[in-house]
Amino acid sequence: MTVTTDLSPVTGPAAWRGDQLQDNKTWIYHLSDAEIAELEAVGRKFVEDDPDLRVVTKADYPLPVCEEAIKTWASDMDRGRGFVLIRGLKTELYSDALSGAIFYLTGLHLGVPMKQNEMADLIDHVIATSTKTMDDPSALSSRVADKLVFHSDSSDAVALFCLRPAKEGGASSLVSGAQIYNEILSRRPDLAPLLHEPFYFDWYKQDHDAPEKTYTSPIVSIKDGVFSMYAGSTYIFTAQDYPEVPRLTEQQIEVIRLFDEITYEPGMALDMDFQPGDIQWVSNYAALHSRTAFTDWPQYGRKRHLLRLWLKRDSDRPLVDKFGKHVVKAREEDREDTSGVEDVGQFSVKTAVVPRMDWGL
Repeated sequence: MTVTTDLSPVTGPAAWRGDQLQDNKTWIYHLSDAEIAELEAVGRKFVEDDPDLRVVTKADYPLPVCEEAIKTWASDMDRGRGFVLIRGLKTELYSDALSGAIFYLTGLHLGVPMKQNEMADLIDHVIATSTKTMDDPSALSSRVADKLVFHSDSSDAVALFCLRPAKEGGASSLVSGAQIYNEILSRRPDLAPLLHEPFYFDWYKQDHDAPEKTYTSPIVSIKDGVFSMYAGSTYIFTAQDYPEVPRLTEQQIEVIRLFDEITYEPGMALDMDFQPGDIQWVSNYAALHSRTAFTDWPQYGRKRHLLRLWLKRDSDRPLVDKFGKHVVKAREEDREDTSGVEDVGQFSVKTAVVPRMDWGL
C-alpha cells in the first residue's frame, strides 16, 4: 500500500482543543419549547403506532418544526467541530419508550440506522450489566463501569441518549482526531505516515457474535483534502492475541503509544456530564470518544443507562477504501440478508429500550 506523503497540518473547526471549548458552550444546542413540543407529540404517535424499526422512514414521521435544527446538527458533525450536545428534553416525564422513540426519530432524520450487534438490534444500550473490568478479555465495553480509552465506533455517526446518569462519574469525553494528528505531525513526522496504513482491529472483543475475529482499517484517511480518523488502541492491541494477525512493528507500537499519550494530555479532551434527556451526536470520523469510570446506583431502575444509535450518513464525505468499521451493515442491507439473524433483534421501540440483561455477562 502506498502511504500518503502529504504531511500538512489539518486546519478548520474540526481541529480543536478541549480547554478551548470548555467555557465556550456553543456546542450545546438548547431545544426551543416548540421543538420540544413537536418531538414529544411525534414521539407519542411513534410509540402508539409501534412501527417496525427496520422499515420506518423519516417521511413517515416528519419534523417540520425541528427541520432547521436538524440541519444545524448535521452541519456541526460534517463541517464543524464534529459533534453537538442537544439539551432540553424532559425525560423525567417520559416513559423509556417515548424517550427511545424521540431518539430514534431524530436518528432517522440524520441518517440510516445501522445494526448494533449480530442480532441486528438497531437501538443498543450502554449500561453496566456486568462487574467485569476491561482487563478481562470477555468484557464488553458497553456493559461495564470501567474507564474506556478513546476510540471510534462502527458507523459514520454515533449518538448517545441519557436516560439516567451514574451515581458518580461516567462523564463522556471527546477529543479531536485532527488535533491529535497535528500534534503527531509536529513531534514525530517520521511516524505520521504509518497512520495511513491498515491496522488489524479486534472485532470479537467488540461483539462476541461477530462473524470474524478481526477487520482492518487505516487510522487516518485523507482524501480530496478531507481528514478523517478511525482509532482505538485497545482493539489494535487485543487483535495481537490472535496468532494469525501480523505482529505490530516497533514503529507501529511507538506511534500508537504516542497517539494515546497525546490524547490524554491535559487540555486535549472535552469532558461533559450527561444530564437526563441529553443527546450527544458525534461524527466518528472527526472526534474520538471515551468515558470516565463510574459508580452506579444499586437499584436497576436508577442505573446509568444510555441508549445508543449508529448511523450511516449520506454526507458525501470522501474516505479511502475500507476505512473504519466497513464490515458493519446499514439497516437496508440487513433487510436483504436471508440468514434470518435479524429476526432475533428487538424491532419494536417498546422492547428495544429494554436492555438485554444477560448481554456481556
